[in-house]
Amino acid sequence: MITVPPLPPTVPAGRLARRPQPVLGLANGLELRPWHLSDADVLVTAAQDPAIRKWNLLHVESPEAARLRIERMHERRRAETGAVWAIARTADGQAVGLAGWNDIDLDDGSAEIVYWVLPGARGGGVVAEAVRRLSRWALEDLGLYRLRLCHSVANPASCRVADRTGFTLEGTMRGALLHEDGRHDQHLHAMVRGDLPDTR
Repeated sequence: MITVPPLPPTVPAGRLARRPQPVLGLANGLELRPWHLSDADVLVTAAQDPAIRKWNLLHVESPEAARLRIERMHERRRAETGAVWAIARTADGQAVGLAGWNDIDLDDGSAEIVYWVLPGARGGGVVAEAVRRLSRWALEDLGLYRLRLCHSVANPASCRVADRTGFTLEGTMRGALLHEDGRHDQHLHAMVRGDLPDTR
């Protein structure tokens, strides 16, 4: 019997948890920064927004529930399974959205992007810029190899985000996503190391 040794992880354990979560600059007076407990009201507001509720399972009905969710964000980062940022105004620190990585798998070198923005921040390319910046961070700084962007086939705005940020459509996963109105087919877009254009 032949024994095949396990492959080493793509990213060594501890690489995410042992480093502070960086603040990443964006254009138009915005930045990506860690969530604070004082941002709880923003999560409550987001959970009440029809467009955000339509595409995200964001069940946060009170400031207490929001603070628990923010604490879980930091717990997932320490466990190296997630890294989520607030999209915030640099002038006053006010959070206007969320973007980050769920389902981080350091052994596999993969993760899935998640995002939403409040109504006042929509329409100016904020999501696309955040996705581009976080993709560069995930591939070049953290060292992941493959990134996913998944969304309901009934959500053309996320298809446009994927197109604008270099994620390639790989196919449709049937009944893969549960929303408030039932299961949706889901588009799978992906980016691998080397796909990012050199814009620096």
